Amino acid sequence: MLNIFKNLTHLLSGKKGKTMQYEIQVNKNIEIFDIDKVAKQASGAVLMRQGKSVILATVAREEKLVEEDFLPLTVQYIEKAYAAGKIPGGYVKRETKPTDTETLTARIIDRSLRPLFPKGYTYPTQIVVMVLSVDSQTDLQVMSLNAASVALYLSDIPIKAPVCGVRIGRIDNNFILNPTNEELKKSTLDLYVSGVKDELLMIEMRALANDEFSQNTQAMNELSEDETLKALSLAQKAILEGSSIYEKTFINHKKDNSIELKEEIEYPEIFTFLENNFYNDIKQAINQMAKSERASELNKIAEKIIKLDIAKEWDEESILNTLNKVKRNIIRSQILNEGKRADGRGLKEVRPISIETNILPNAHGSCLFTRGQTQALVVATLGGDSDAQMIDLLNEKNPVSERFMVNYNFPGFSVGEASPIKAPSRRELGHGNLGKRALYPSIPQDYPYVIRLVSEILESNGSSSMATVCGGSLALRAAGVPSLDLIAGVAMGLIFENDQFAVLTDIMGLEDHDGDMDFKVAGNKNGITALQMDIKLGGIDQEKLKIALYQAKEGRLHILNIMEKAAKEIIVNEEILPKIELFNIESSKIVDIIGQGGKTIKEIIEKFNVSIDLDRDKGEVKISGCNNEQIIAAKNYIINITTSHKTHKKSLKEKKIAEFEIGQEFEGVVKKITQFGAFVELKDDIDGLIHHSKIKHLDIKEQDILRVKVSEIKNGKISVDLCE
Repeated sequence: MLNIFKNLTHLLSGKKGKTMQYEIQVNKNIEIFDIDKVAKQASGAVLMRQGKSVILATVAREEKLVEEDFLPLTVQYIEKAYAAGKIPGGYVKRETKPTDTETLTARIIDRSLRPLFPKGYTYPTQIVVMVLSVDSQTDLQVMSLNAASVALYLSDIPIKAPVCGVRIGRIDNNFILNPTNEELKKSTLDLYVSGVKDELLMIEMRALANDEFSQNTQAMNELSEDETLKALSLAQKAILEGSSIYEKTFINHKKDNSIELKEEIEYPEIFTFLENNFYNDIKQAINQMAKSERASELNKIAEKIIKLDIAKEWDEESILNTLNKVKRNIIRSQILNEGKRADGRGLKEVRPISIETNILPNAHGSCLFTRGQTQALVVATLGGDSDAQMIDLLNEKNPVSERFMVNYNFPGFSVGEASPIKAPSRRELGHGNLGKRALYPSIPQDYPYVIRLVSEILESNGSSSMATVCGGSLALRAAGVPSLDLIAGVAMGLIFENDQFAVLTDIMGLEDHDGDMDFKVAGNKNGITALQMDIKLGGIDQEKLKIALYQAKEGRLHILNIMEKAAKEIIVNEEILPKIELFNIESSKIVDIIGQGGKTIKEIIEKFNVSIDLDRDKGEVKISGCNNEQIIAAKNYIINITTSHKTHKKSLKEKKIAEFEIGQEFEGVVKKITQFGAFVELKDDIDGLIHHSKIKHLDIKEQDILRVKVSEIKNGKISVDLCE
């Protein structure tokens, strides 16, 4: 459905101009776009409204091409605190470095828009998306991508058509298009898909475990391959509709895009010479088993060619570029025509796997997972409630407590580079997030410990994120975590050449670089818990995607069988694992545990060397530590505090009440008036209740003085009457 209205106004500059406003309905959402209203010096800009959310998306580019042959694109996504009526927390009261949420959203926008740029476009380009106002029910990731897509389409950059992003949820086994944030909390699926017209470009999927238990079993909600394809089919139809509406709405406002593109220089003479004289040498170098040996042999061939007399007519860069093209052709031809890969494997074959668990004696749980030349050391640490990561989300009023964390580290030495170790890169944050999404459904939701997984990539030749998933699942078991199931991940590659098509299982770096598409699938034997796919422009049809998903399942099951054998041999180091004692007391007694100014709880923590977490609402006390005897002693100490206070107060009150006699008269102040009567102070902080039926004819107020006599003493309570 397309409903458009235009609103023409004059620009404040005084020049004759117009601001165009369009209101369109796209995939259940009413979206309002203002064009030529703000940021008019940018190459493209749009102010987008959806509900009470407002997003500004801008595109700016430099006028000069860079010399290198790559796309210098930067995407920044910024959430302004004022958008939700907040002031940034912390010492510095302003937005500073991007949060993980901002970085991951920027990656989604980047991965969706990057394939749109034409070959030969090498202008430094920046896309900035700013959230200026936020509605708690708006999906900011979907809205931000669509705003950035329209801004890019309106710019002078030659883009084929606007990208459209959608999210698919699943509630009561029914797929839902673009669920609200409230609906997403009830969903068992979170599928984010972007594309152009009928071509899918990016897929991010995760299963969402829920807290509904069937026969005391938590549902992981993994998705089967066929169910995944159904959800993607729904997303594809919505993307086609959205992309077409954006194109139809904004095509007349697109700027002239006759910009210069860098021409790809071909060297047919060098290419023919290399194929005729060095084809077998290059092929033999490609088929070296080790990554380092392969690179070394190719470098030797390049050096040999450069020294030839005929090469004096060619520059070194031209020779190296052409050598890489010949190498790429050989790799692809070998796969498509011979069914053979550079390391000698078949197309469906997984590299050899070795697994060692709890190799770090003082870590809670560890796993060294090696697959071919990719190796991950994944370490699990268990903690208490205070160890949880607190995250401020723009559309949430209160900070969210993250009880399961996955950190991924990729040092330079893992690929033989002498590079300094710095703060986590966007790629590292993205791979850690993928690992978390894959493993999270397997964590029991009522598990009392906070969990942190750290994946140290020690060696990398493709699919280190999936090694993190496999190693992480086993590290959890090694730390004694009763995960619902083992989760394995595998990276897949696809190669297209004319009518030929090949799917590769467990790709290595060479195949990732020279292939057409790669995707990562993680899950258990029953289905998929996480999926990540980046597709080059041109897309992939459902039939080929189905073949790829089912081949990924074969690889996943093979890896899971090896992991299950390793899991049976795990020896949990119980001595170093933290222990937890969980019990309940009366909510009103929590203050007794805390003490004045926190004095009592500090003394308990220091005395017994434990951590204590209190839940006032539930009256829940959680004691954690490494020494079980100390934990039990702390528990008994706390119980003694709460019960002794109660007993002491009760016995003292009973003793005071026992001193009263029927008929005894007092002159007291009215302390409180309720619907059922008035409380009159007698003596020693003991009150007597005079029923409202006996004073309804009187105008009695608090602080009035009444003369009363004791009429009844029952169940520790005193009733009084007015004296005549």
